Order: sequence, then C-alpha cells, then structure tokens
Amino acid sequence: MNNERYNRVMVALHWLLALGLIAQFGLGLWMEEIPKDPPGVRAFWFNLHKSIGLLLTLFVLWRMGWRVTHAVPADVPNTPDWQAKLSKAVHGLMYLLMLLIPVTGFLGSSFSPYPVKFFGFALPRLWEAQPELKEALAEVHENTAWILAALVALHLLAVVWHTVVKKDGLLNRMRWGS
Repeated sequence: MNNERYNRVMVALHWLLALGLIAQFGLGLWMEEIPKDPPGVRAFWFNLHKSIGLLLTLFVLWRMGWRVTHAVPADVPNTPDWQAKLSKAVHGLMYLLMLLIPVTGFLGSSFSPYPVKFFGFALPRLWEAQPELKEALAEVHENTAWILAALVALHLLAVVWHTVVKKDGLLNRMRWGS
C-alpha cells in the first residue's frame, strides 16, 4: 500500500482540471450542433467555451509550475519498468495536450473574423482573419482534444486497475482530505 500523497494544491488542481476539462470537452461536442440561426446563441456558447478554455489554461500552467517546483510521491513500489515508463509518457503527453489544445483553439479563433472574447471582454486582434489557418488550427484543436480524451480514458482504466486489481492504494495519492 503506497501512502505517499500529493500536496493539497496539486490534488485541488488535479480535480479542478479533471472536472473542467471533461466539462469543456462535453461543451465542445455539444456546441458543434448549435445552429447558426438565430444569431447570438451559438456565439454565446462558443465565447463561453473560449473563456473557460483560457481560464483552464491558466490552471494548467499553475499545475505545471507547481509540479516542477514541489516534490511528488515516488513511483508505486514493485511497478514493472514498462508500466512506470508508460505512465510517465502518458502524463507528459496529457500535459502537452492540455497546452496544445487551448493554444490551437485560441490561434484558430484569432484567425476567424470574430473577436476572441474572455467572459465578454474582446481581446486585442493580433492579425487579420485567415480562413485557411482558422480551419487548419480548428482541425488540430479537435483532433488533439480527441487524443486527450483517449489518454484520459487510459488514465481512468489504470486507476481502476490499480484500485480493483492491484489494490495498491494508488488512488489515495490524489484523494482529497486526510
């Protein structure tokens, strides 16, 4: 049983991002079905999605900075080398995607003819609209979101495996409370 735990800030950021990113993914899927008429409804949800995405990006950066500057629990004892390497690779790729997704979303939006709004406040336009770049970045944004969703599913399967099969206490490391 591995009783080492992440500190409270890391636990809070983990669960905040887990819930936020899952909700953001669901919102992204749902809003694709919103018709363009009547005007304004679709824009409201897209702007909300962008605002939440920018906010979550700040939390991702905070989490990455915290992760680099604070000690983390050691690997679970008796973990095969290939599993430890796979775990590190999946976590690293999830961090990369948690940055790449909002960057491509922001850049794609900034190449559209519409302003990027952060909770109602228009951000400065960085360049003129370029539909080809907007479409290319939107494609990368969507595809990387699906890859992150697959990695999150793999992550959840690993948690279930550690909890139900191995019963090694891994989930306790990210549990809230004492």
